[in-house]
Amino acid sequence: MLIVNVDSKTPLEKALKIFKSKVIKTKLMTELKNRKDFTKKSVKKRTEIKKAIYSENFRRKENN
Repeated sequence: MLIVNVDSKTPLEKALKIFKSKVIKTKLMTELKNRKDFTKKSVKKRTEIKKAIYSENFRRKENN
């Protein structure tokens, strides 16, 4: 659970900005999206391999 301490002096916009940054740092939304539907281990592994291949090809293009 994310907690943002807000005083009477703290503006609402700043509190929302702090909350948003905490959500991004903890990767809460991505975890909820992943839990929404079940994906098989083989599918997860396949997507990770595709991402690795893509990033490797991207790095090779930058170096050349």
